[in-house]
Amino acid sequence: MDHVTVVLPCRDEAQSLPAVLAAIPHGYSALVVDNDSADGTAAVARAHGARVVTERTPGYGAAVHAGIAAADGPIVAVLDADGSLHPRDLPKLDEAVEAGSDMALGRRRPVPGLGFPWHARLGNAAVCWRLRARHGLPVRDIAPMRVCRRHALLDLGVLDRRSGYPVELLVRAAAAGWRIAEFDVHYGPRTGGRSKVTGSLRGSLAAAVDFWTAIS
Repeated sequence: MDHVTVVLPCRDEAQSLPAVLAAIPHGYSALVVDNDSADGTAAVARAHGARVVTERTPGYGAAVHAGIAAADGPIVAVLDADGSLHPRDLPKLDEAVEAGSDMALGRRRPVPGLGFPWHARLGNAAVCWRLRARHGLPVRDIAPMRVCRRHALLDLGVLDRRSGYPVELLVRAAAAGWRIAEFDVHYGPRTGGRSKVTGSLRGSLAAAVDFWTAIS
């Protein structure tokens, strides 16, 4: 059994998955959560050696929770499957958890020439400011890459099943006194499909509502 299970929440990520799965580090196992995709995501994942579970309830949080529940390693990593993040950054987060951190987060650092849409950048900055000011968390990004111990994560009891999941996770982690480490990670353009959040103003606004609900 691999000691780290990489949970990849997916909704229509068939185009990006092959390269992401090929880059999963040795000793890590990939678990793709197919969140009711219509592009053959599950079949592509299986063809490239990943274990697949299906979560019909729509929403990022629903997919992540299903993956965490189904994981069989003591440590879980969560990673976007759109190709914008690189699995090669996972080991340094894993090492921080092995060394005593309760959770390690990846702070996105865009490659030259790539910037966040203004609405996504503003929302991310506002939520992170609130997390620092109200909850004492020294974070600069609502991390789409994170590593922690599986049972500890489940014990936090995160309830959000939509876009607010990562924010509620951080709020609950702060309340539980978790030691959190944050590391810069490579962030590039999507390699396929369109973002469900930053790809549109509507998606970003919906996520902002979920974020503020989770943080209030």
